[in-house]
Amino acid sequence: MKSRKQRVRAIAAAVAAGALAAGIVAASGTASGATNWSTVTTAKQGGGMAALIAAAQKEGTLNLIADPYNWANYGEIITSFAKKYHIHVNDVNKLGTSQQEITALQTLGGQSRAPDAVDVGQAYALSNASLFAPYKVATWKLIPASNKAANGTWENDYGGYVSIGCNTSIVKVCPTSFAQMTNPAYKNDIALDNSPVTANSAFSGVWAAALANGGSFDNITPGIQFFQKLHQIGNFVETPGLPGAIASGQTPIVIDWDYNNAAAAIANKGKFVWKTVIPTDASFAAFYAQAISAKAPHPAAARLWLEYLYSPTGQNLWLKGLSRPVELQAMIKNGTVNKTFLKALPPVSKPASYPSLAQVTAAEAVVAQQWAASQS
Repeated sequence: MKSRKQRVRAIAAAVAAGALAAGIVAASGTASGATNWSTVTTAKQGGGMAALIAAAQKEGTLNLIADPYNWANYGEIITSFAKKYHIHVNDVNKLGTSQQEITALQTLGGQSRAPDAVDVGQAYALSNASLFAPYKVATWKLIPASNKAANGTWENDYGGYVSIGCNTSIVKVCPTSFAQMTNPAYKNDIALDNSPVTANSAFSGVWAAALANGGSFDNITPGIQFFQKLHQIGNFVETPGLPGAIASGQTPIVIDWDYNNAAAAIANKGKFVWKTVIPTDASFAAFYAQAISAKAPHPAAARLWLEYLYSPTGQNLWLKGLSRPVELQAMIKNGTVNKTFLKALPPVSKPASYPSLAQVTAAEAVVAQQWAASQS
């Protein structure tokens, strides 16, 4: 990883039969007593999970955007949610980027086809929080403080490590580090999965390259220069390393999240062997963030969707997709983690550290300014 009603303001008090003291309506309700789910910040505030489920089923639809079925097991997550709650899920622009998700929120206004929720890179969540509705899921306390907005406008959902995927039928010796990628043997072989200006996964690949080439969380420029060099010597190809390009052999080496490269191995099993490694000279990990649109056309369904994603079921389904759910450490501690899925995670030699939100925002600005020139 989609006509909107305008957001209704909560009515704090109602006058019944012309009497000023007729009573107070709950902050989450309207004068008729019906819950306005657009303003509800917890399921409890709206009357509990049973009330939330009933409201979501009455809406009957959930609009999502840019959630590919082969990305972190989104296919199983979406279909299992739809089956469990009998809610139709629209997932549009499956190969879209984080920026395209934000653009959809900004441009579709009150249309019924607008996204109810988005799954975007953390920098996009941070810089567009005004587009999101505050909501805290039942497992809010299990999400580390550094992985969520204090007011609930967004929270990280799953993450992974930047990795190198390689078609062993085409590439005789697969690279295991960024340093090796300058080898002339990899001419026209190396790709990112998209543009780092619009896609968080590609942006993270550039940052990992920076760490491998003397950069830091405060300096992503060496990563841009690295890909500029790859472009100049002919090793870097502009074709995005998406599933179709991988399957056709157009992009035999792809820098992407480890869970995406692991999914490519599964998708092409029997055709060729797709090898996935974490670069030996850079260990970079990052999370994606989930958020509800402040103008969601199906506000109850959007909230139920998040409740599902952050439940043990949803978190384990992400783990099954070889990504690392944000509640993983808490689930290991409380015994709700699926141990079989946990053992299948791609191994890493050392734990990753994470850039601060300020560093992410600064690095994103540098890439936006310098990337196009570096590839000209």
